[in-house]
Amino acid sequence: MLFVAYDGSPFHGWQAQGNAESVQSVISSTISSVLGKETVVYASGRTDKGVHALRQGCHFDTSSSIDPEKYAVILNTRLPKTIRVLSSGEAPEGFHSRFSTMSREYWYLIKSVRDMLPFDDRHITPVKMLPDLEILSSYASVLQGTHDFTTFASARDLSPSHFRDIYISEWDRTEDIYGYPVLRYRVAGNAFLYHQVRSMVGTMLEAAWTGESTEQFRDRLEAKDRSMALRTALPDGLYLADVSYDSEKYQWFEDEYGRD
Repeated sequence: MLFVAYDGSPFHGWQAQGNAESVQSVISSTISSVLGKETVVYASGRTDKGVHALRQGCHFDTSSSIDPEKYAVILNTRLPKTIRVLSSGEAPEGFHSRFSTMSREYWYLIKSVRDMLPFDDRHITPVKMLPDLEILSSYASVLQGTHDFTTFASARDLSPSHFRDIYISEWDRTEDIYGYPVLRYRVAGNAFLYHQVRSMVGTMLEAAWTGESTEQFRDRLEAKDRSMALRTALPDGLYLADVSYDSEKYQWFEDEYGRD
């Protein structure tokens, strides 16, 4: 079991592809070189081209005698600087990095274009002006809970149900290490539809710039109509911030919002 972080900028997403470099293909080939046999690493879920990860859960199967906790050190000496193994260890029996996942948390970072620095390129999304935080927060509160998120689903999403549980949905204001203001959208849920987070962010930003009311934004969600989404935000500012396998972490949500 591995937890990894990566800069998604140079990769064509997580998923291995025949004609483009992906995070999965790089990690898998590195592990294969260590073990001397072809090995595939699996993750809690895919990230799109240009999307980053702060803590992605992964696993691979092996009968090697290497101490599981040593894989982090071994792999980090061989992986490119754009990928880092945060920790490694033996997974519990029956564990699968995708199917055992209990929650995923994403962050989306935006910054005023006038405050963008060279280091921000492809890592923070520039906007013409930072929207009002109070308005953004009111939209975010609408998204918390259990809803049909068809409005924010891509046409390429093949999920049989568009209902998802959103445990956390909030905007906050912080600063980068140089003191420039950054707005962060933080969202955690049991699972997400294809492009759901980027669609929610893009729509919230556009709605805030036009002064849309919270009720109007709620109408967009409840319409269950993809044409009601205003736009899909760029992948640059999106981070898979955390993957949790703890079934108790969001038990409070079930207690408060759980359906019979």
